[in-house]
Amino acid sequence: MQRPPVFLLCFLSLSIAALAKPASLQIDATGTPELTLRGKDARQQLIVTATVDDGALRDWTHQVTFSAAPAGVVSVDASGIVTPVADGAATITAESEGVTASLPVKVKDAGQVEPINFANQIVPIFTKAGCNAGGCHGKASGQNGFKLSLLGFEPGEDYEHIVKEARGRRVFPAAPENSLLLLKGLNVTPHGGGRRLDAKSDDYALLVRWIAQGMPYGQDNDPKVGAIEVLPKQRTMALGGEQQLVVLAHYTDGTVLDVTRSALYEPNEKTMAEADDGGHVKLYDQPGDVAIMVRYQGKVATFRATAPLGAMVENLPPAKNYIDELVFTKLKAMGMPPSDPCDDATFLRRVSLDIAGRLPSLDETNRFLADKNPAKRDQLIDTLLGSAEYADYFATKWSALLRNKRTKPADAPANFGFFDWIRESLRTNKPYNEFVRDILAASGDVADNPPVAWYRQVKEPQQELEDTAQLFLGMRMQCAQCHHHPFEKWSQNDYYSFSAFFSQVGRKPTATKEDEVIFHRRGLATAINKKTKLPVRPAALITGPMDIPADEDPRLALADWMSNRANPFFARTLVNRYWKHFFNRGIVEPEDDMRETNPPSNPELLDALAQHFIASGYDLKTLIRDITRSQTYQLSAVPNNYNKADRQNFSRYYAKRLNAEVLFDSINDVTRTPGNFPGMPAGTRAISLPDNSFNAGSYFLTVFGRPESSSACECERTQEASLAQALHLLNAKDIQDKLASEAGAAAKLAADPRADEEKLRELYVAAYSRAPEANELALARAHLEKPRKGADGKLLDPAQSKRLGYEDIVWAILNTKEFLFNH
Repeated sequence: MQRPPVFLLCFLSLSIAALAKPASLQIDATGTPELTLRGKDARQQLIVTATVDDGALRDWTHQVTFSAAPAGVVSVDASGIVTPVADGAATITAESEGVTASLPVKVKDAGQVEPINFANQIVPIFTKAGCNAGGCHGKASGQNGFKLSLLGFEPGEDYEHIVKEARGRRVFPAAPENSLLLLKGLNVTPHGGGRRLDAKSDDYALLVRWIAQGMPYGQDNDPKVGAIEVLPKQRTMALGGEQQLVVLAHYTDGTVLDVTRSALYEPNEKTMAEADDGGHVKLYDQPGDVAIMVRYQGKVATFRATAPLGAMVENLPPAKNYIDELVFTKLKAMGMPPSDPCDDATFLRRVSLDIAGRLPSLDETNRFLADKNPAKRDQLIDTLLGSAEYADYFATKWSALLRNKRTKPADAPANFGFFDWIRESLRTNKPYNEFVRDILAASGDVADNPPVAWYRQVKEPQQELEDTAQLFLGMRMQCAQCHHHPFEKWSQNDYYSFSAFFSQVGRKPTATKEDEVIFHRRGLATAINKKTKLPVRPAALITGPMDIPADEDPRLALADWMSNRANPFFARTLVNRYWKHFFNRGIVEPEDDMRETNPPSNPELLDALAQHFIASGYDLKTLIRDITRSQTYQLSAVPNNYNKADRQNFSRYYAKRLNAEVLFDSINDVTRTPGNFPGMPAGTRAISLPDNSFNAGSYFLTVFGRPESSSACECERTQEASLAQALHLLNAKDIQDKLASEAGAAAKLAADPRADEEKLRELYVAAYSRAPEANELALARAHLEKPRKGADGKLLDPAQSKRLGYEDIVWAILNTKEFLFNH
């Protein structure tokens, strides 16, 4: 059956959403059947949910008419915000097209004005307005003489700056509206940040009342925000759909208050959704999953929206393992048919590049394509995992992440030793938990224990903590060194107590100049919180402090905690990192930013991968087998009419540029000109280079983004295309030298007596792992037979002309997307 193209499905989905009629309505505010408002300042955002004709739930908050009876108890505006008028009970009704829903409401102490708490009520206004953001008054030096703590994490300091600094010139209790703080915010007095307040808003009125009351700070025993909650937590929405959110702050005394208008909202995929200041979310017409991060007073929560495409998903390829079952389940729910499985030639080239970092040889390609064994793909995967190139390629990946950086010639023995240790660990398939433990708990010198080399680059406990958290736990904790993490739950205390695991790392010189021995210094492990100036003991994330005797190395306790089967970060981070390697996108993206406010696109898949990885004994090769044997990995990269825009659901293979080392080696393979690196044996492949020092002597590796091993972030390896890369492939001297080499492919093919058709097939197989198509073959043969003239205008002899023709063809192949990308 011919299906409509994806743009028509999107149009139909939007049209159906617009024409849908409510079968029933439901009003919600706090997740309870009744609403209670207490005090004059109480506010509550309502949510109205419609069950439409097809049974789906849709937000109807901004499509109903609100009323309240009896009158005079509460007021409800058009957007669903309820405010108290007088004590009593009433019923709020929402009506749309003859369908109604109601919610009982009670008002207590409507005339009572509660004392204002600076931290709970005033600071959030500055955060919402952006006054304490890093680009404004929240930066370290402040802005134009006025400083606030970043995102309001230090309300005590903010109070000092506003109320007491500069003789209190910013606030004027005798005439609050004339306070400089407000005049600047309204932009009545010129303000570099422009207008940040509305004189008709509740925030402005609250600021005026706070100043009129004499700028109270609040009492020490006033309740504080313990957590925030967003309603609804999750919703399946139509393309282009809308959803009103409600944000509730849970205070330490059990009070729950609506803070919807005071919270901040940020989508993790800005191309998929937007959210306004009132928590009103609007989706665009791109199917997929999007999370809206909600932030209020250092607490975060997440609303997750799923927008299905809505096509029929049938005739799926057979699932080969648990990965396929979970991916295909998601595709069915999304209404997104996957691409067809790829052919053998595509798979051979893809998996060889992904596992071994190289193109398959002519012999490998011919044997694989001729093989009729249905298990040949699985057998190929096993062969590649057993190859030396697999160990080299993944050792290069880990060497960069583990900062195996050479800053001076004397570092070479340590760099080579560490790289060899990584490569041997991968070759022998050392369990990942043991691999990590050997690095974190390394002691001795590099000659006897190569993982000690990691401590040559990460010298301070804070740096060791940050690399450990980002690389092995998927946590970017750098922000928490100075203030509470703005997107996570980690505090400064979490940061320094985690760094305490490394506080007893000792160093002493050896007989070798500039070398050192790493050892555990006896004593209680502690770190000083720079803010509180108080010592903190080692504490694991979530599980809390550990009681570690003074004679035990705390790094061993850290390694034990990390590899515990119940650890929610360790295995999930690794499988997500490897998934990104093979699919060019993590289930969580970026792959090392696995926070609550950046949820996975397929949580069930991520959890299943992690659990299988743990059950295998942290077996890296088994994980790679699971991924590459799956039908999901073996789908074509060619999109169909439905999944062209998909970047989350793995409905096809996501093509990716060859990285610097692999592209360098692949060009050498096709041109038949081996690379040479100073200090390395002739013919050494770029994927076997042990450290960053070879970048300086190879413009190619630098311009194509080989990392300098300066951080533990995968982002250091650039995959983006650039003009410099294009120009280098088109006309750089080293590329031209390879094309014109007497020992190169062009010269050898031109001199080869075989038929051009046979030689061209060989060239195409070497570059693409496939034979040329008829039109490609005809075009190449015509180019070879074309007469050519020299610089003097005379015709070249046929042999020289054919050689130039082959140089042109090889050059053209190297510049095609099919060659430059793994697809």
